[in-house]
Amino acid sequence: MGHPRKALRTTTVGAVSATLIAGSALGLAPTAQAADAIRFVDITGDGGTVLKANVITPAGADGTRRYPLLVLPTSWGLPQIEYLAQAQKLANSGYVVVTYNVRGFWQSGGEIEVAGPPDTADASKVIDWALANTPSDDRHIGMAGVSYGAGISLLTAAKDKRVKAVASLSGWADLIDSIYSGRTQHVQAGALLDGASLVTGRQSAEIRQIFDNFYASNLSKEQEMIDWGKKRSVATYVDQLNQNGAAVMMANAWGDTVFPPNQYADFYEKLTGPKRLEFRPGDHATAELTGLFGLPNDVWTDTERWFDHYLKGADNGINREEPVRLKSRSTGGYEGYPDWKSVGATRKKIALAGTTTIHTNVDSGADGGIVFLSSILDQIAKAPPVASIPLLPRRWAAVWQSEKYPTAQQVRGTAKLHTTVTPTKESGTLVAYLYDVGPLGLGKLVSHAPYTFHGQTPGKPIGVDLELFSTAYDVPAGHRLALVVDTVDPLYIEHNPSGAQLTFSSPSNDPSYVSIPLREQ
Repeated sequence: MGHPRKALRTTTVGAVSATLIAGSALGLAPTAQAADAIRFVDITGDGGTVLKANVITPAGADGTRRYPLLVLPTSWGLPQIEYLAQAQKLANSGYVVVTYNVRGFWQSGGEIEVAGPPDTADASKVIDWALANTPSDDRHIGMAGVSYGAGISLLTAAKDKRVKAVASLSGWADLIDSIYSGRTQHVQAGALLDGASLVTGRQSAEIRQIFDNFYASNLSKEQEMIDWGKKRSVATYVDQLNQNGAAVMMANAWGDTVFPPNQYADFYEKLTGPKRLEFRPGDHATAELTGLFGLPNDVWTDTERWFDHYLKGADNGINREEPVRLKSRSTGGYEGYPDWKSVGATRKKIALAGTTTIHTNVDSGADGGIVFLSSILDQIAKAPPVASIPLLPRRWAAVWQSEKYPTAQQVRGTAKLHTTVTPTKESGTLVAYLYDVGPLGLGKLVSHAPYTFHGQTPGKPIGVDLELFSTAYDVPAGHRLALVVDTVDPLYIEHNPSGAQLTFSSPSNDPSYVSIPLREQ
């Protein structure tokens, strides 16, 4: 087992500080806005819970006409003024906009339900209130949000047929696949959410128990946690969402350490209605951040275009654009694709030959970085986490490298690891890293992902198939790709018993490899 408590304490302090700083900064944004018809109101949510909200109507609205309605639930831990700059802009372009503080946070009543049934019921109650108290049109209703608000918006669209369009920004489709992918606890992400909610909200007894079981690696409660998460994941209700026919736009960052991009991409492929998927460099909610201050922002520009077309009927061409839009971490331009499977149109395999044994419980120096900080540095300065590949201690890390590439390799999509592992203990954790290695051996992190197993027979080989987190990264000519596997990463809780070893092999009848998705040239 790992040692999550120290990591939890450290990360919680950072998470709480970051949330308070963000909340204070966002609180300054509305003072710079010249608001039209802003009202702060109380809305009665599900079960009588009072939700604090604000309403912005188009300038000159006099009740003689109806306007499309947009409902924006707040992000985790942020107050109701979060969207005020964007709400003002949307109202100025002809929308009634209602933003509200979700239950359990700040001045709204109730306890945190983590997008449970009371939260989606609240959203429907807010729609009811807006239709009864504002000049909004019941035939043209949309929802949008960042992070927590994104998840609630998608879930509500699956359960309330009145929602005709959604913009889900830095949200989740599968909550368990986000914070428990590879059967591994994403401890820094969990601590970020936990710490922020302890400061800005009121946790229910249920969510407190979920967090405690999560940190404690309580396998007897694992299925209970998974079932709890599935009820809060729109992927569970994809058939209902498709039946309702809402137009769904989803946007996320390649380095999102709370809701990694894979789960969005997988969900996107299951949607049958109008849809759009956008990925950009950055971490959780950083791609949208400048727009919350009212500054020019690509994510919010596309959000408004999405609503203009699907709620107003504007012929702005967004429905004719290629629906999958990517921005590489290495270059500045956007790329368009007809669907997600076309992103990595070709694949090259790197053979993971030979037999390699590593010892566990020691961090080799290959890491996924620090929640928020690392991916923000990559977004702003193109400076991802690095490791000296030749200096990684082979006792603790397994390393395989490709040959030097004569031309640039445009990695796009999801790299996949297939290997055979023989453990000496019944449980274990490994973390796979893909690095871009330059001439001096310095590796820049391209992608990574964790993997945990339990209940295995010591000494018996097991097959491992692991999808690394999706990305878009350009490997320069003359560089190599390296796959590194170790057993400890500060982002995750590890499950390696003391003295455990892992042996990686490549049987002739089942060779080991990492499959690299490349953009079609």
